[in-house]
Amino acid sequence: MKMLKSLRWLLVLVATHSVLHATAQQSIKVSVEEAVDYAMKHTMELKNLQLDYENAVNRNREITGGALPQVNGSVQLSRLFAIPVTPLPDFITPQVYGVLEKEKVKNSGTDQLITVPNQPPAIIPAQFGVPWNAQAGFTVQQLLFQPDVFVGLQARDAALEYAKNNIAVSEDKLRETVMNSYYLILVTEKQLTLVNDGIRRIEKLQNDIEQLYKNGFTEKIDIDRTRVALNNLRSTKAQLENTAQIGYALLKFNMGLSQKDTLLLTDQLNPERINLDLQDEASFNYENRSEIKLLQTAQKLQQLDVKRTKLANAPTIAMFWNYNRQALRQEFNFFKSGSAYPWFPASIAGLNMQVPIFSGLQRHYRTKQANVRLQQLNNTINLTKQGIDLQLAQSKINFKNAMLDLEAQRKNMELAKQVYELSKKKYEQGVGSSFEVLDAENAIQTAESNYFRSLYNVAIAQIAYKRALGTL
Repeated sequence: MKMLKSLRWLLVLVATHSVLHATAQQSIKVSVEEAVDYAMKHTMELKNLQLDYENAVNRNREITGGALPQVNGSVQLSRLFAIPVTPLPDFITPQVYGVLEKEKVKNSGTDQLITVPNQPPAIIPAQFGVPWNAQAGFTVQQLLFQPDVFVGLQARDAALEYAKNNIAVSEDKLRETVMNSYYLILVTEKQLTLVNDGIRRIEKLQNDIEQLYKNGFTEKIDIDRTRVALNNLRSTKAQLENTAQIGYALLKFNMGLSQKDTLLLTDQLNPERINLDLQDEASFNYENRSEIKLLQTAQKLQQLDVKRTKLANAPTIAMFWNYNRQALRQEFNFFKSGSAYPWFPASIAGLNMQVPIFSGLQRHYRTKQANVRLQQLNNTINLTKQGIDLQLAQSKINFKNAMLDLEAQRKNMELAKQVYELSKKKYEQGVGSSFEVLDAENAIQTAESNYFRSLYNVAIAQIAYKRALGTL
């Protein structure tokens, strides 16, 4: 009975593990565009950039908060263990003697008139205050003008635009990377299909040659040649399978997928998927490129930084109001109420203006530094535009060359098929050799592989061309 219960628990554990393992993995079918869309939502780099955008929003709200009223409360409690002493000149004795002198009062001992003593007044050590002191109140301050806050308010939209453009730059790069990875897998799998077809043809040829050899119509060297060709194809197949695995791993990484997940590609690599026409460059604008938009936004921010450094000479103006209540006690009885325990109010309002006068020319040189950074940024924009011109010219030429090569490889593939069919017929009719068939088989393998490699190059060249135009 115990053994039966243990077996049931074991089955439950196994089933639970299987369910958890199944839910941890997923199988995804994607086209090229679906792979790009998935990558846009799941790659960590873009997630971090989106968090940067969220942080920019929060930063803007922080800057806006600096222009709103600031309210601060304060509570203070103090206990004087020794009340401070204030030394005061003896103003009482001269007054008393002055009255006695005025009234012509005589000294009872000497019977002489009392006069004011002609000597410096004595010092009286006076103590003012009580041991316990409590204050509670608040201060309201409204900033009217401050250079940093003023420019920060103007830069809010540009800061958000910069964060958006930074995301757009990464999205363009990611789209190109994912598409390249996707097409690399397609061409590898197509080459695998071609190799498998070649293996089947060589295996059939080998069987035919072995039958002919048994009947004495051919030599053993023909069998050896087919075995060498077959071994080479099988080795190529193994290498392509490994390449495909690497391609899938790379695509999963670029998409933000776990390596444990299964990825199935639904698109096929064929000429119909590729637009072989060159796009019109007449409507090209540098602002089509997200990199230029990003740099232009950075330029706006740098111009505002120059403005900020110039405004550093302007005064900071703020309006304030302070209200507090104070209680003075001989004992700690601040929580008692009534007329015997008063809290004395105090309130003040005013305008505060701080005017920078001289900073050792620091503000002047900060402005110079900001202007230099602006000039550097302008140079970077011009350099980027020159790089885009070069990229556009190169990608256009590469696209044209890829299309020319594709057409040449298409013709070579058709000719290779014709040569193979002719060599096969000649061999079957006994007027050709197995060497010719194997050579034709190798030629057709090479031609088909070159064709699909050229097709892949056209796809990659087109992606690069669209990326240069900013239309990817």
